Amino acid sequence: MLTGNKGEWSEIYALFKLLGDTQIFAGDPDLKKIEDLFYPIIKIIRNERGKNFEYELNGDIVIIAGKNGILRIPVEKFKTQASALLSKIKEAKGAFSIPDTESFMKEVSCNSIKAKSSLKTDIRIVIHDIKINQSSELGFSIKSQLGSEATLLNAGKTTNFVYSIKDLSLSKSQIDKINKIESKSKIKERVEEIKKLGGELIFENLELPIFANNLVLIDSLLPNILAEIVKIFFSSPFNSIEELTNVIKINNPSGYDTKQSHPFYEYKIKRFLTDVALGMTPSKVWQGIYDASGGYLIVKENGEVLCYHIYNRNQFEDYLFKNTKLETASSSKHDFGKIYKEGKNFFFKLNLQIRFKN
Repeated sequence: MLTGNKGEWSEIYALFKLLGDTQIFAGDPDLKKIEDLFYPIIKIIRNERGKNFEYELNGDIVIIAGKNGILRIPVEKFKTQASALLSKIKEAKGAFSIPDTESFMKEVSCNSIKAKSSLKTDIRIVIHDIKINQSSELGFSIKSQLGSEATLLNAGKTTNFVYSIKDLSLSKSQIDKINKIESKSKIKERVEEIKKLGGELIFENLELPIFANNLVLIDSLLPNILAEIVKIFFSSPFNSIEELTNVIKINNPSGYDTKQSHPFYEYKIKRFLTDVALGMTPSKVWQGIYDASGGYLIVKENGEVLCYHIYNRNQFEDYLFKNTKLETASSSKHDFGKIYKEGKNFFFKLNLQIRFKN
């Protein structure tokens, strides 16, 4: 029996919903459907266990090459299954199974709930772009608002930023006292305690070089800009990417010439979010090649599935910019948030994790 959480079952829901709708609408930066911007679906391709399964639309019929020959399933049946699955997802908790859905999945050669986790692409869709009168096969990553908030950038030691503590000499008892703060917002309180004692966090480097070099590949000053954003997050009430970028824009730590109102920080952060969304991970060397070559499919709470298409890059970037936030990951798991000493110098690590807002 197949089991999965709300986010994982949302991948199957998106498949059924799109085949039932036969087209996909684009969304604006505020997660609203753009009524006059949609793409007719020609075919959906799903990879399972290294094999592609194709669902080709032909009028009101979905054609599937199954184990027992060619299947022809009415579009209406996918609509019905999508509606039933949405109800089950909404009422479920934790990991759960849905026998009726699983039975239909087997009928249509769909044997697993989610795509391979190492890939950014969850599903591939051949769409017809009416504007240019061409068909393209594009990879999409599926993000759902039906379950817990989806992650854009996963935390790890790879996403630790290392800061030296300037203008502060600490005794062992002071270090122990700060490191033993164990409140719900303990990292923020430890940073605040360092500031109260007159210390200042100065960015030195990232803990591991792969992510640092990936960031430099995007923009040479990006490690410093993100380090400042992370520091602001852990020392202020702000957590959304948009808010944090506005703060750093005012502070202008990179000293850009802002007399002509160039959006230096917003532009660079949007570029970073886009590269993360479509292929870049902190632990692998980034070659600048997009894996999710189409963009994102968002499963909304009301069951709508919206497309953020890389061809409409401005809308895609604005969606990421307005709908993401920083979050505090596990400090014990990822080894950050404590003062430590190397030689005569004191250091403190902060971590970057980015989630979508629900």
